Amino acid sequence: MTNPRDEIKQLITKSGALPALPNLMTELTELEAKKDTSTADMARVISSDQELSIKVLRLANSPFYGFSREISSISNALILLGINVIKSLILSSSIFELMQKTAPGLWRHSLATAVTANIIAKQLNLDHIEEITTAALLHDIGKIIIIIYLMNDYENILARVNQRDISSSNVERALLLTDHAEAGQWLAKKWLLPESIQEAIASHHEITLSSEHRTTTAVVHYANTLATARGLGFNGNKRVTAIDRIARQTLNIGDYQMTNIIEELENRLDEINHFQINNEKEDNA
Repeated sequence: MTNPRDEIKQLITKSGALPALPNLMTELTELEAKKDTSTADMARVISSDQELSIKVLRLANSPFYGFSREISSISNALILLGINVIKSLILSSSIFELMQKTAPGLWRHSLATAVTANIIAKQLNLDHIEEITTAALLHDIGKIIIIIYLMNDYENILARVNQRDISSSNVERALLLTDHAEAGQWLAKKWLLPESIQEAIASHHEITLSSEHRTTTAVVHYANTLATARGLGFNGNKRVTAIDRIARQTLNIGDYQMTNIIEELENRLDEINHFQINNEKEDNA
């Protein structure tokens, strides 16, 4: 008899229960392996799927990346975001739509965490800002697996969190023998997302588990905590935990920088509230 952890891992890694990967991902992977592949070649492949192209451009123009001008083409998106981020958005777009419809509170929390991570990364002048932002957007992707396919367990998790005032991760491990961070890492690994994103998803609650990409993980941890403290969306937790000591040491954010981060987040709240992937009016235009 399998335990809950094994069932969740099997669901993610072996079954067809999750949304199917777009066919063009195979073609993109093959193109990446060729030395003479151009941005135009990759843009042509992505643009061949019109519906997916629209979703990618919406995500590229979303508030969490915060570009000052509109990204009007897949070629521009590839140049500004990079192929790793574009592939992550392609692979995750179906999950985002499920979050938007099934768990709107979690979707808003994920958006807010991504926006906050983007602000932090820019304030600290970090490299790979778009990849850090994407890692923050995906940090709770394991929760949507639990919500959709283990709803009874998820309701039990929420009930225990409310009763005992402890973190949802602790309750998940008690009931499921795993947690959303590990489940999210399995999904990110299955989709061959960049290692920095895999590590941030897996370690955003336990920074000591992070090694090669500790800065990215620390930013996601900070952003998740700030979004939770501000009450942006709902990630299943009643209380706000303190910023991890290792995360504080890694980023060394000063009081002035933190003030700027919070002010910028407040300025972008309206964008977070109104953003959605699947706008029916635009889709039917």
